[in-house]
Amino acid sequence: MKVIYVAGKYLGKSNWETYLNIHKARVVAERLWSEGWAVICPHSNTAFFDGEDGTNKDNPTGSWMKWVNGDLEILARCDAIYVLNNWEDSKGAKLELQHARRLGLEVLFEPNS
Repeated sequence: MKVIYVAGKYLGKSNWETYLNIHKARVVAERLWSEGWAVICPHSNTAFFDGEDGTNKDNPTGSWMKWVNGDLEILARCDAIYVLNNWEDSKGAKLELQHARRLGLEVLFEPNS
C-alpha cells in the first residue's frame, strides 16, 4: 500500500477558518483512504497543538517551525503528496510541495471545484 501526504492551508484568520481547513483536509484524507492509499493528514495529526489562536505561526524559532520540520520528516517517508487547492495561501504547504518535488515523490493536485 502506498502512503500519501495531504498538504494544504492549515491556519485561517480565525479559529473557525482553521477548523474549516482541518475539516477539508480530513474529508479528502477519508476519500483517499477509500481509494486505497494509506494517508497522513498533518492537519489532524497536530490540530490546535500550537493553541487555538495560532500565535506562534510566524515565529521561525517557535512551535510553527517545529511542526513544519516534523511534517517534512513524515513527508520524506511517503510515496506521494496530495496538494489541496488552497496550498498557495500556506507557507507550510509551499515548503511541503518543494520538499516532495526535491524527493521525487508523486505529486497529485486536488481538481478545481
